[in-house]
Amino acid sequence: MKKARAPRQVFSSGRCSGLYNCATCGLVSQRADGRRPQDGDAAHCPRCDSPLHVRVPDSLERTWACLLAALLLYAPANLMPIMSTANAFGHNEHTILGGIGELWNAGSWGLAVIVFVASIAVPILKIAILSFLALTAQRCSCANGLPRTRLFRLVEAVGHWSMLDVYVVVLLVGMVQFGPFGEVEPEPGLLAFGAVVVLTMLASASFDPRLLWPDEIDASSHA
Repeated sequence: MKKARAPRQVFSSGRCSGLYNCATCGLVSQRADGRRPQDGDAAHCPRCDSPLHVRVPDSLERTWACLLAALLLYAPANLMPIMSTANAFGHNEHTILGGIGELWNAGSWGLAVIVFVASIAVPILKIAILSFLALTAQRCSCANGLPRTRLFRLVEAVGHWSMLDVYVVVLLVGMVQFGPFGEVEPEPGLLAFGAVVVLTMLASASFDPRLLWPDEIDASSHA
């Protein structure tokens, strides 16, 4: 006897169900006339009066702008000096890559790995993942929606540690040995480094994960 196939399960989005989700207070509400929400609706939350949107306005445009700016600043942030020191023995400039090499040569391998992961690996990983998600969302691809959503959750989880990059710079500053008449000055690389951190955080905040899913989703296409 042939085994009967299980009925295909289809999920419907909030937009298809006529629902809004308030980004401010979290209230889920419905249009008074019961019609399906549209992108240009001038609706407001009945509880906090915040504007309601089916999708985050200009989400992909703002995400791409932040990602491209972060990518342009990524190389200067790691190759240009982040600070310069001067004392009675001379003047020196310090980069993040140079600091990693000095820590490794000095035997501080654990600290060198932390600096490498926080300052080089994490920012480029966030840029790569967000670029992939934005590209697939722009192409309206509904394949592998669940794995892509998990990728976005990973970026959000890493985002809570984004300021670790700035803490790494403070660690490098603290590793510098100053003489009695020493002084330290910030260099352009420090500004570029801070800008990369802020831009990747803004890119993650601008991306709307609902763009990863179509209005109606076949349960068999989740994986």
